[in-house]
Amino acid sequence: MEDQLKQIGERLRGLRDVLDIPVSEMAETIGIDPEKYEKIEKGEADITISNLMKIAHKYGISTEELIFAETPHMKSYFVVRKGQGVSIERTKAYKYQSLVSGFVGHKADVFIVTVEPKPGVSTIYKNTHQGQEFNLILEGKMELYIGGKTIVLEEGDSIYFDSTKPHGMLAVGDKPVKFLAFTVE
Repeated sequence: MEDQLKQIGERLRGLRDVLDIPVSEMAETIGIDPEKYEKIEKGEADITISNLMKIAHKYGISTEELIFAETPHMKSYFVVRKGQGVSIERTKAYKYQSLVSGFVGHKADVFIVTVEPKPGVSTIYKNTHQGQEFNLILEGKMELYIGGKTIVLEEGDSIYFDSTKPHGMLAVGDKPVKFLAFTVE
């Protein structure tokens, strides 16, 4: 995980250098102070997927380029075989597997997200990002916190929501929850 944070930080620094973007502008883009942003570039602090999406959208690159250092090449179609999408473990509890990373100019980000249960945890980190999001529960059960409400979703359930509202999730029970997350602006 620590190595992945450093690699993402290096890619953010490279983007900023190439486009001659001040630290203050990048920090403002994701709503944090410049000192915290500098820690992200050094690999000393984590950055959420939603904040990477904000940066990617603003500067016209794909989220996957920042997360995985993968540049999309396919223009007609892109196939991901079961379990083969590029993935990143954001924390011990969250794993994201991209299903669109190889398609040039994709209009949506699509991930299979796996969330490990956290027994005894009551505080859920909530984030926001532009656009809308669709989640389909593939396995397990989760609580989704959105806009001050708690919604329990089980295998086969889905939800479509305004992702500018603070939202976060928690696996329920002793098994991980796996879901399809589809975000679009």
